[in-house]
Amino acid sequence: MADAPVAERLAQLALFADLRWPELEAVAHTVEEEVFGEGQRAIRQGLSGSAFYIVLEGEASVLVDGTERARLGRGDFFGEISALTGEIPTADVRAETVLRCLMLPGSQLEPFLLEHPTVMLRMLHAEARRVRDANRWR
Repeated sequence: MADAPVAERLAQLALFADLRWPELEAVAHTVEEEVFGEGQRAIRQGLSGSAFYIVLEGEASVLVDGTERARLGRGDFFGEISALTGEIPTADVRAETVLRCLMLPGSQLEPFLLEHPTVMLRMLHAEARRVRDANRWR
């Protein structure tokens, strides 16, 4: 999959399932690929910097104050809260295996979502599930 064109990889992810091919190609030109080695942090709790990441391959853990709160895999995304609010990250996201992601700089996320409302809706659904699940932990 790593050798497949970005648009083809996007087409396989639920977040982009509603986009037509020309839209997928346009999205492919707006994202960059980043790879994190096992144990490397993609996002650091309490530090500045924001970007939106979509996991293409690998697995990551979400840690708050060192406690694992979630696992992420292919098709999951992270960094959206900091990217949208401009606030510092409230969790670490650590690669548990080699982690291949697509990245969109935080400053581009809001315009991107407004341009692609079906992606925004799928993201909102995922956020609602996360909030529901977080409330179950308490």
